[in-house]
Amino acid sequence: MRALHLLALGLLAWTHAGWAVVLRALRRAGRGRVPDDREAAPASTVPSTPVPRSPAPGRDVPTVASSSSVATATEAVAPSAAVPGPAVRSAVTPSSGPSALRVSVVIAAYAEEDAIAETLRRLAAQTWPRERLQIIVACDGSTDRTAERAREAGADLVLELPRGGKHAAQAGGVARADGDVLAFSDANTSWEPDALAELVAAFADPRVGYACGRVTFTSEDGGTNQEGAYWRLEMALRRMESDWWSVTAGNGAIYALRASLWPRLRTAFGHDLALPHQTVRAGMLAVDRPTARASEPMVPTVEGEWRRKRRMMNQMWRVVLRGGEDGGLRGGVLDPRGVPPRYLAALVSHRHLRYASPFLHLLALAAGFVVAVGGVPGGAATPVGGGSLPVAPTSRAGRGARRRVRPRLHLLLLAAHLALFAGAAGAGVRPSRPLLLARYYVLMTASIAAGLADHLRHGTPAGWDPAEGTR
Repeated sequence: MRALHLLALGLLAWTHAGWAVVLRALRRAGRGRVPDDREAAPASTVPSTPVPRSPAPGRDVPTVASSSSVATATEAVAPSAAVPGPAVRSAVTPSSGPSALRVSVVIAAYAEEDAIAETLRRLAAQTWPRERLQIIVACDGSTDRTAERAREAGADLVLELPRGGKHAAQAGGVARADGDVLAFSDANTSWEPDALAELVAAFADPRVGYACGRVTFTSEDGGTNQEGAYWRLEMALRRMESDWWSVTAGNGAIYALRASLWPRLRTAFGHDLALPHQTVRAGMLAVDRPTARASEPMVPTVEGEWRRKRRMMNQMWRVVLRGGEDGGLRGGVLDPRGVPPRYLAALVSHRHLRYASPFLHLLALAAGFVVAVGGVPGGAATPVGGGSLPVAPTSRAGRGARRRVRPRLHLLLLAAHLALFAGAAGAGVRPSRPLLLARYYVLMTASIAAGLADHLRHGTPAGWDPAEGTR
């Protein structure tokens, strides 16, 4: 039971901190796919024709010798005939470079009449040449003036679709897209003027199939949500994972996919989690582009964030449990077959164990209580002061001392564990930053389990409503 207690706590420590520490050390030692900051550099500072680094022995970094290799690499992923694809599916080649690409930006929108115009104004003002940019707004059964406002704001194509959910709306937009690269944005996201150019610059490397930008969450003073603190840590880890091999997840606010990949991926749900690992399975890379910047309003309260995360975790579990090639586990996030070992290490460390966190917490608490209540087994009862205290026989004094120290360690760990939950509860009485961080962590971890329960009981609903306080 002691070993179980330490194992559960050790796995929690690894997924939340240890993996990041190890990645940083490996990067400093030059052991990753990218040993420097060139993939994170602004597009203006890197050559338009990248020269892939020769990997060290034993490092199977994807390489693409010509544009035909892109199509060959994607053959590894089973086609999805049910999802139509864009009309044009050309590849980026070293001779053409990313500046010759046509880009289609798809925005799925539901009840966004107050936000859509500003989002489109930002996109139209991108430094990317307007003649090589197609902006599509796919209205997901909106009953307000979203479609009208989108047309007034200059969208190239506005689709009024029946209510089917975000990913169905995105698929409808992609079916009408004619770009070489498909970019996606939320309806309330503000892209920086050069964000699209920075995002598309990733595709100068023909090995890259997916790229995600960097979204910052903005909030008004006085909010209790601590998503910003978590997100900064997550972005640092994502950057290191990109250099190590590929990102294990993206974000829904700013990301792009090589159009030639779309018809061969399962895109019906959870792009954040589903697209990166499928891209890697296709023999390509999923990279982080921190210079492609955007911002979104943050849910103001931690309770509102809990509700948002619970909905997101329902989607996540659908990807994890049903996101494989056959609608099950095969070829999905949990399937280790066909995944490069380096990327599998990232998936297990950052995704599998992170999603197991609520259950690891319960296991650690249960094992800690058993150790605390059970005392130290294996010793003889020797009278001490009229009572009896379990101690080791005199001939085994050294071993007995060690046994007395070990329970003390377990008690300290259990006390620290309980203090985390006490701090989370105390945030409602005294909302100081440390207590709010504890409350945020506990609620977001609990949302993983709540999302699983929702998915198992009710499935994953297709539709969605804008998160409170973000419009």
